[in-house]
Amino acid sequence: MMYPIGTSEILVKAGIITMKAKELQEQRVGGMALEMNKLVQAHTEEVFKRDLVSWIASPKFTTMGMMSAKLMGMSSSPRFDVYGNDFGWGRPIAVRSGSVNKIDGKLTLFFGVEEGSINVEACLLAETLEAMANDDEFMDAITI
Repeated sequence: MMYPIGTSEILVKAGIITMKAKELQEQRVGGMALEMNKLVQAHTEEVFKRDLVSWIASPKFTTMGMMSAKLMGMSSSPRFDVYGNDFGWGRPIAVRSGSVNKIDGKLTLFFGVEEGSINVEACLLAETLEAMANDDEFMDAITI
């Protein structure tokens, strides 16, 4: 389901990708990234306007109670140049989302400070991080 939410100045469009655990194991991150890319590409201006008109006629809001324990969320926006802002203190050296955006399984991606880089903010429970650290196969697949 798609729910455009926000004000006339800021609109957010959400989408859902569903994959079985076995598919994630077989296709790994590349398969998930491909599905995310398909979802983003499907968000044309025409589709967005159609969904917005539909949402205005029958608004639906996502609440924390609607979130599944088996959910992984990802958010970002290519329109917001997080490192291009200077509020008088100089350019940022790191960017993080606010405390209201912290839920277990939430990933936030930002363009990195260096050209072509990406910053990833992952919000995970301590138990999840401990399980990941104790998973030899996972630890062999990452670089710290």
